[in-house]
Amino acid sequence: MSSDRPTTTTPRPVRAPLRALLAALLLACAVLLGTGSPAARAAGATPATTATGASIAEALKTSPVYVDPAFAAAVTPAQQQQITEQIAATGLPITVVLVPLQKGDAFGGDAKAMAAVVQERLGRSPLIMITSDDYGSWLNGYEWPAGDTRQVRDAASAVGMIKELKDAGLAAKVGRTIELISTGKGTEVYKAEADRLDRERSARPATEDHATDTPSGSAAGGPFAVVALLVLALVIGGALLVRSRRRPRHTAFTFPDAVFAADRAADEAGLRRQAADEVLALGAALDGADGATTPGLGRALDAYDAAGRVLDAADGLPDLAGVLALAAEGRAALATEPHLPLCFFDPRHGTAARRTTWRPLGRRERVDVAVCEDCAQALKGRRSPQVLAVRDQGRTVPYFEVPADRSLWAATGYGSLLSGPDDTLAARVTSGEFTRATTRRQRAADHQD
Repeated sequence: MSSDRPTTTTPRPVRAPLRALLAALLLACAVLLGTGSPAARAAGATPATTATGASIAEALKTSPVYVDPAFAAAVTPAQQQQITEQIAATGLPITVVLVPLQKGDAFGGDAKAMAAVVQERLGRSPLIMITSDDYGSWLNGYEWPAGDTRQVRDAASAVGMIKELKDAGLAAKVGRTIELISTGKGTEVYKAEADRLDRERSARPATEDHATDTPSGSAAGGPFAVVALLVLALVIGGALLVRSRRRPRHTAFTFPDAVFAADRAADEAGLRRQAADEVLALGAALDGADGATTPGLGRALDAYDAAGRVLDAADGLPDLAGVLALAAEGRAALATEPHLPLCFFDPRHGTAARRTTWRPLGRRERVDVAVCEDCAQALKGRRSPQVLAVRDQGRTVPYFEVPADRSLWAATGYGSLLSGPDDTLAARVTSGEFTRATTRRQRAADHQD
């Protein structure tokens, strides 16, 4: 769990027994019948792809469409042929690569990494590549040389938001993406769909079920042979539905799921090492600091102490990103010139380049946030920036959509939303707002007593 709630000393994933049991029952029914949706297979019901960059590139030398066997039911040979003919008619260097991704495969579960490896193996440029995303139900678009010549990224993202394609299969979504790329209307359609979603969400009553904000994948249909399992699954599903309808709708910030692709394959171990290195580097800087000539030394020491506490208690990417933000706060305190905090949308983007006002999707008011140059350009182009995501109450949401009373990072935006010069991340950690660290210190004290 990544939101800032007390946990045990040993971090463990949040369990959702009812949801897990329901999924298991539905999967059992599908297995007994020899069926199962492509989305379920892509989400982990089947092993990750065994394909490599070299094998995919070799296959693309004879056909512009590569479909992993796990997606054979979602994109049939006949549909692959139709897509191939559609690509040929555009005259563009388009390739399609559809594979299920998850950590541990040849690409680390990262669609962007897969695209880069395949492009390098192909050695082609210009090249346009449409791929499945890290969950298998959305599409990503990449273009070489890097740029926005054919609006590929927007075309792929737009298809994920088009209402009439909500329950369409991968083949239909790929076809529509190719159409948008060939007509050069990817950005136009993306903006139109984003505006539509914005209007619809703004018009919804506050009590409406929040679960309807997330686009759903294709549902498996047909009769089940095992009646007992089906009945039990329906009973549990009904209980989940009632519970979800009772949950208040939180609409602070809403993004299409497609913007989370970069986070789903993030390397937590790597970020933990980076966070530890940042704390050590801040400590080294403090060792060489002179209190007489460094007015901010006290604040830097506070940031160093707070960063160590959060690192010790960190449970997931948002907490580790908080360590980076605290280390940056400490370095800024040692500097002679004012420094912006790390990027609001994802602290891993580095120090912000500017501050800007931003109106979240579905909201009328604007907020002032610090953003890196890439996120600034995305906002300028009315595109969704890449956002640090978190699992909260069974949904993948931007970290800042977690209620502020349950997450220090949502409350502060990693420094962007602090109220003034005397309001610091370190002070908030010290005061106990980072509840995991507070809980663990208390447990340690109780144990010593």
